[in-house]
Amino acid sequence: MKVLLADANSERAESVEQGLAAAGATSVLRPLPGENLREAVARVAPDLVIVDMARPDRDSLDDIRHVARHDPRPVVMFVDRDDDAFMEAAIEAGVSSYNVVGTALPDVKPIVRAAVAMFRRYRQVESDLHKAEASLKERALIDQAKSVLMKQRGLSEPEAYRLLRRSAMDRGKRIVDIAAAILAARPEES
Repeated sequence: MKVLLADANSERAESVEQGLAAAGATSVLRPLPGENLREAVARVAPDLVIVDMARPDRDSLDDIRHVARHDPRPVVMFVDRDDDAFMEAAIEAGVSSYNVVGTALPDVKPIVRAAVAMFRRYRQVESDLHKAEASLKERALIDQAKSVLMKQRGLSEPEAYRLLRRSAMDRGKRIVDIAAAILAARPEES
């Protein structure tokens, strides 16, 4: 597992790096001096991002939000003090695991494993939602096309569906593609 570790405190970063090695990380890379998180993620293409913030601020969440939208991957965040509002903002920005740590860092292995598992689960739910939305849109197109066929040709709903299905099979296309073509070809209603 390739990990990008973004932490300004080199002593703390070394401690986290040791924990990551024990957790099975194959390589731990850090942002270059002056490089922001977005640039580092694009350059490194890590499997996991760890952000350690001594003093969390909301401006730093912009990079996390950008990464979550454009190059999604699990993000683990360590902060020194508890702040409910910042925690909510961090999770909304795309942090998979938000951890308040004191002076000593906890064992990172279970934190990393949990963050990766939660990230994968979230991505699966997101994918399922997109598929369901697409399916509903397709169903609506098919229903509209059936309605057009029923009005134009005086067909019943099952007959209109059979006609769509037969046309799709004859042309080697999906039913929704035939439905979209029917809707595109219908005369404009006044």
